[in-house]
Amino acid sequence: MLEKPALADERIRACLETAYGLQLTEISFLPLGADVNTAVYRVVATDGTGYFLKLRQGPFDEMAVRLPHFLSQQGIKAVIPPLPTLTGRLWAELPPFRAILAPFVNGRNGYETRLNAAQWQAFARALRQIHALQIPDEMHDQLRQEEFAPTERQAVRRFLQMGDDTPADDRVARAVRQLFREKAGAILALVERAETLAHALQLAPPPFVLCHSDLHAGNLLIDEHGLLYLVDWDEPLLAPKERDLMYVGGALLASGLTPADEEALFYPGYGATTIHAAAQAYYRYERIVADIAAYGRELLLSEAGGADREQSLYYLRSNFEPGHTIAVAYETDSTRGGEGT
Repeated sequence: MLEKPALADERIRACLETAYGLQLTEISFLPLGADVNTAVYRVVATDGTGYFLKLRQGPFDEMAVRLPHFLSQQGIKAVIPPLPTLTGRLWAELPPFRAILAPFVNGRNGYETRLNAAQWQAFARALRQIHALQIPDEMHDQLRQEEFAPTERQAVRRFLQMGDDTPADDRVARAVRQLFREKAGAILALVERAETLAHALQLAPPPFVLCHSDLHAGNLLIDEHGLLYLVDWDEPLLAPKERDLMYVGGALLASGLTPADEEALFYPGYGATTIHAAAQAYYRYERIVADIAAYGRELLLSEAGGADREQSLYYLRSNFEPGHTIAVAYETDSTRGGEGT
């Protein structure tokens, strides 16, 4: 979120002292990210050590902290693990939030700096390691599994059918309504394309692997030494590898490169693999549909959010720009005219 939540710093200070044994000298809110349910801070302890504090409200999946902890234990250096509390838990309660503490890595995300060739290779190698991991049965059973469900597609259809009862003074909501009216045909075509591919994949799904599932540019962190990290494990998923690979060449990494150029930098590090064309196409369409649904819920069903609303409207509109996600999804969809691989 872009605006500091209504949470007193003293509550944060007390929580971290009780749960982690830390006494703080500094608490700084960081206006980062498009997720209105997540606030992040840099906090500094009395010994000068900096920490990254993530406060998450709403639905909470324990795998979002257990999994990066596990990945770090497996030697995957591109993952920043959460730090345990004094009692060994990987988060603390700070109602209405869960507090997750990690080492602070000073760096810039993929929107702020472009990956060089070595970093593309590091990204690829880390993702290949993750996709190849054998997950313990107990953890495997608790991870969400891909179902190619129609939930977000149905939500978008409902938004397109809604009447206009937008408050007169809600400029952002009015802009969303106008965008949905102007782009209704294009949005419905996306929904229908994703629906067609989803049905084919439900009948014959590719193999599932562990996926991060949200590897856009904002979740690639480059530290001051040039090391790359995959951050924000809020939505881990067992799914076809294309759930992650669709970001490469999908206009979501802010690289300024063509899809072919991104793939040329990435795949030598990832290694030989066969891309399931229907799965890759589905995930590119479905990602856009899910974004439209999420921004519809945020901007039409609530007036909350402050500065986050303007940022979300910007992100929503950007999907429709030339050369961006919608255009690239169609241009790279080799299954159009016939489903399959």
